[in-house]
Amino acid sequence: MSSHRKRLIDDEPSRSTSGKRQQHSSPSPSRRPSFPSYLDIPNLPPKIRLLCEIIATSTSLESSLNDFGIRISANDVEEVLKLSYSYPAAAVKFFRWSGPRLHHQHSPYSWNLVIDILGKNLLFDAMWDAVASMKSEGLLSVATFASIFSSFAAASRPADAIAAFESLLRQHGIPQDTTALNSLLSALCREGFTLASLEFIRRSRLGIPLDSDSYAILLEGFENERNYRSARELFDEMILAIGWDPSNVPAYDSFLNIVLCDDGGGLYESLRWLAMLREKRCFPGIKFIGKAIHECVKLSDERTALLLWNSLVGRNGSLPNTELCNSMISLYCNLNQLDAAYRFFDDMVFYGAFPDAKTYNLMLPLLINNKKLKEVHLLLNEMVKNEFAPSSVICDATMKLLLDAGDLEMALKVWKIMTDNGIAGEQIGNSLIAQLWYGNQLPEACKYAEEMIDKGIKLQSSTLSKLRRGLQPLGKSHIYDNILSKWKKVSSDQIL
Repeated sequence: MSSHRKRLIDDEPSRSTSGKRQQHSSPSPSRRPSFPSYLDIPNLPPKIRLLCEIIATSTSLESSLNDFGIRISANDVEEVLKLSYSYPAAAVKFFRWSGPRLHHQHSPYSWNLVIDILGKNLLFDAMWDAVASMKSEGLLSVATFASIFSSFAAASRPADAIAAFESLLRQHGIPQDTTALNSLLSALCREGFTLASLEFIRRSRLGIPLDSDSYAILLEGFENERNYRSARELFDEMILAIGWDPSNVPAYDSFLNIVLCDDGGGLYESLRWLAMLREKRCFPGIKFIGKAIHECVKLSDERTALLLWNSLVGRNGSLPNTELCNSMISLYCNLNQLDAAYRFFDDMVFYGAFPDAKTYNLMLPLLINNKKLKEVHLLLNEMVKNEFAPSSVICDATMKLLLDAGDLEMALKVWKIMTDNGIAGEQIGNSLIAQLWYGNQLPEACKYAEEMIDKGIKLQSSTLSKLRRGLQPLGKSHIYDNILSKWKKVSSDQIL
């Protein structure tokens, strides 16, 4: 996907509108976006943090900056401006203050950041003044106007974004080519103005040809707006205009997603279109594969899911991510197909995908249901080592399985996992002590009984009774008395 489909602030900012500048009221608080702050960035260089703090807090900006006597570079200015969106007036003052210290050699990126800061704060008159200054320096670029298009679109002013594009060549000497048009389309479609974009293209007499990126941007817009009818018309138009292009993966990905989510289409209609694409040696990307396989999971359609996986995964660099692998694992877990689920689980690492908490929480119940004791313990250990906390439900089920099987050694290891993660519960804890008692492991039973009391886990009276009956004949009533004393103290503390 080409870079202009992303937000272009990291490339530069600019100016828009035809002749007149229109004044508008400030945005409502609900409309104003939240901006990144220097307070959100860990390990920020001290100089950058200090400059940002002065911009954010100083009532006398220039004197404060002068007092510190800070030497700055063009890169410092860029870094500070990127974190000063919430203070547009102060950011502009800082930009002006830094000019003489850089011999008035601000980078194009710094200029564009100023344009973007003003535009994103809806200070359009000030933005245009900055554009005029940029023009006098010969620094205006398509990236500058990409920022302006984005600011107008975000302010729900698509007409102003279009007017800015129309003024490119006449007022600013910037070619109105496909790259510039795609910047406009990207800004408008991102904010839900895909139809307005298409209407502009069709009524425009500029004769700018659309390329594969143009269609991909528009189709992605219709995908976000779930506009199947317009997307179908545009798709047909795209094929007539530029033909079938195997490299146009984003366009096919968006179109198939639209068909997949359409009330009148769905999974099997999208598969019909997919078959047509394959005949032309064209394929969608990972986004469609993931959504389509997710639909297969809901329908328990193993055959279609496997067909999608085998025919699409790996094409055009579409390697499965963790979410996609989880979908396949979920499908086979639901079908109780342990070997197939394990195959996808084991293969994740080869795709550069790694298990997350959901992966383990899918696999463990399947292993528990199939009474795979060793595998359950290994997977629980792996889960904990990877810093994912198992759920109490899964641990309880694991403990029940182990205790029923009489595997006390493994049960104690799982119990440790539960206590370490603060999910050890009363029912399972008492069952563990009872099993230790039945297994003639009285010292272990006493040890874990005291541990439970110390951790605030309630010992049941039946558990205490078992301990008493085991200790008294051995002449070790004092151990029982100590446990009972602890139990009474904790119980009274809990009541209080």
